[in-house]
Amino acid sequence: MVKPGRNRKIYIAIPLMDELECLPELLGCIRNQDIEGFEVYFCVNQPDRWWDDSGRKDLCDRNQASIAYLKQHCTFPFRIIDRSSKGKGWQGKQLGVGWARKVVMDVVAEAASGDDLIITLDGDTSFSEHYFRSVLDNFNANPDAVGLSVPYYHKLSGSNAEDRAILRYEIYMRNYAVNLWRIDSPYHFTALGSAMALPVSSYRAIGGMTPKKSGEDFYFLQKLTKYGRLMSWNEEKVYPAARFSDRVFFGTGPAMIKGAGGDWDSYPIYHHSLFDDIRVTYDTFDELFEHNAASPMDTFFKEVLKQDDIWTPLRKNARTIEGFRRACRDKVDGLRILQYLKYTQSENSISDEDCLLEFLETYHPDTIKKLDFLTPGFNFVDLSVMQLDHIRDSLLGIEERYQKHKHHA
Repeated sequence: MVKPGRNRKIYIAIPLMDELECLPELLGCIRNQDIEGFEVYFCVNQPDRWWDDSGRKDLCDRNQASIAYLKQHCTFPFRIIDRSSKGKGWQGKQLGVGWARKVVMDVVAEAASGDDLIITLDGDTSFSEHYFRSVLDNFNANPDAVGLSVPYYHKLSGSNAEDRAILRYEIYMRNYAVNLWRIDSPYHFTALGSAMALPVSSYRAIGGMTPKKSGEDFYFLQKLTKYGRLMSWNEEKVYPAARFSDRVFFGTGPAMIKGAGGDWDSYPIYHHSLFDDIRVTYDTFDELFEHNAASPMDTFFKEVLKQDDIWTPLRKNARTIEGFRRACRDKVDGLRILQYLKYTQSENSISDEDCLLEFLETYHPDTIKKLDFLTPGFNFVDLSVMQLDHIRDSLLGIEERYQKHKHHA
């Protein structure tokens, strides 16, 4: 059993809602860790009004059963934050996994010292016995890092519908991330609440987590990216479950539900040329420090953001060209990039399949040779689960090469 170095304590922050069936595997993963010196904080949560909703009463009861299960089976230091029992649930607009994650991380930040680490998980996530140690070793070896977006890999369930949906969704996510890596965007992270870690000092420095019904992980990692160096490589992955779920307002579960119904409009395979336009905009920053200049994103800024000139205020506030570049990258952040891609893709008549094929043919011809079933006119619907999995794994390999190269540079 390895003890944490540098007297760092590890705190695990886990929001739970209706996760009773996942607890045995989750607790087993935690018990099997090959490291000591960690404490687990659970936030079992739901809106308080659900107790009076006949359609939600069973969920409330299962949350109570989860609390009982944790008390009986946790053989490691733990704390339960009860936002589930009658009278203790969320009130008004304070609800959702965003609030739960914020509350549990806030409590940790109050109890911990600045050098301690927070690892966030979800109830349906599994990981190896080396996971906690790998995160500790990573931060000890990279003291300048302000956070870590942990590599992930969705588990297949054996259900044809679920597996097809999660693979299609992961292909969307990895194509998005790989293209951001390719253009050297700092916002190349994939935001999963079950796959984040950071020092407590970083959490305090960025003002903690902004509570949102869903998507809190995206905004949180974006804040960390603007604050300092966010790592994207770790020797151990996390393995989130893939299941149809509407417990959050958007994210993996809802995406799978929409996708299984044939609706992937919200999760397209963005064409690589759109990322090239973002890269050209990045390359314009130095010229923009001297005077206004045209960029491929200008129409988006004017029509969507209603801003005719976003550069002049940044130029006036920047003393150096380095400061101006950083201000520009903070302005054209992960949210703006996503908005730009959605805005521009809507004008693109190229199918998702052709977008993926053209990207691989242009930048990864060796990969396309291995995926010989990807021919012009192919359709995701006609591919087998195994073929979709091969695409997922190929994109994973490309992403990992970027992650490792950046991490060890």
